[in-house]
Amino acid sequence: MEDYLSEKEQWEAIKVWLKENLLWIVAGVAVGAAGLSGYRWYQGHVDQKAIAASSKYEQLADALGHGDRTRALLLLSDLERDYSSSPYVDQARLLVARAYVDSRDLDKAADELQTVADHAKDSEIALVARLRLARVQIAQKKPDMALTTLNGMQPGAFAWRYHEVRGDAYYAKGDKTSALKEYLSAKASDVGGGQDGSELDLKISDLAGETTHLAGSAPATPATAATSK
Repeated sequence: MEDYLSEKEQWEAIKVWLKENLLWIVAGVAVGAAGLSGYRWYQGHVDQKAIAASSKYEQLADALGHGDRTRALLLLSDLERDYSSSPYVDQARLLVARAYVDSRDLDKAADELQTVADHAKDSEIALVARLRLARVQIAQKKPDMALTTLNGMQPGAFAWRYHEVRGDAYYAKGDKTSALKEYLSAKASDVGGGQDGSELDLKISDLAGETTHLAGSAPATPATAATSK
């Protein structure tokens, strides 16, 4: 029916509609403006917290670099208390764990890595923590525990590393056949060419000769360093 209204009639209808709905229009604009303002405030607040967390993390890294573990642990506590949802907390724990490994305090390193592996919000950080934890457990002479740590995971791009560390765990157990199988799987899984193959090739070469001939000299001990590559 609107198609048949005159211009005057259309204008009168518009004025009536505006009068009846003006309050709601003004309220809607006000709410929209408030929402936009609130979002901008929230985003600015988030950015400020991220910058502050990053600064704490850099201070922690600097403290560890200068051998000041006491200060580093205090900064880690600050991060956990004030920025618990920040990924810098997990990254800081990984740094602290590395410092513990360097000083051969493997029990404390394992505790930090276990916390990240169990609670990290970022799945890749959790996978890295689990990989490093397994290396620490091998260094602790707990290869069965290391295999439990790694098994059942979906490591994605870290698949070749998981296979290699599983191989190290089997080697530590004296199961050279399983170790060789894992090393070969590591070699096959590195489709992106991310690994330095020389060390892995040496492990494969030594174990292949031994498992084939069941004789010969003892193979070189695979690297079981508890740090990341």
